[in-house]
Amino acid sequence: MHVLVPDDPVFLAKFQSLEELLLRRLYRLQLADPECEEGRVVADAYDSWVRVLLKLPAWPRWQEDVSPPGALRTEYTLYGPRGTQLTSLYPVELDSADLEQLTLCLRAFLSAGADRGFEPRCTRREPERRGPELVHVFRRVMGVLLLPCPPELMHTLGRVREGAPAVTLSLKEEVQYRRYCTTVVRILSLGDQFAYQNHLAMYP
Repeated sequence: MHVLVPDDPVFLAKFQSLEELLLRRLYRLQLADPECEEGRVVADAYDSWVRVLLKLPAWPRWQEDVSPPGALRTEYTLYGPRGTQLTSLYPVELDSADLEQLTLCLRAFLSAGADRGFEPRCTRREPERRGPELVHVFRRVMGVLLLPCPPELMHTLGRVREGAPAVTLSLKEEVQYRRYCTTVVRILSLGDQFAYQNHLAMYP
């Protein structure tokens, strides 16, 4: 499955924060019952999270030694039709099974009430303070990863995978780009006006 991932530090930070949620939840589930079905769901979701992380455009810049073959390393410059430099979008091919596993895990958290401070059924301990907050972050991140991509924009940005050092959008593609990026910002930051405005400012 092809997705468009923005070169956006807000998105990357939120995606990376999911590691805390998944590992803490997995630890507590396995401590309570090593054979717990929810524990297997979370373990598989963590493996999927790692595979997606290694394909994100910003990851290879910081972790050159551990990026797998095929990870997107090409940096390029994106321009609008009037020559304005834009925040880059990267076409990334993700395994549909990984996205499905992450979605399954999120649904398990939501059905167990983790977004309201409740622990999954396998545990009897007090809820973690950051649990509900991170579950909401999880939902926002998946909203971006599952966001439908404009076909024309995806086709044009496909040149990045071929090593193009720069890509210039047409007027129509710029409209699609701005609509797509505004949706990304809304998904990630809506609800906090200050954060939303600052996030939106990252997309000139």
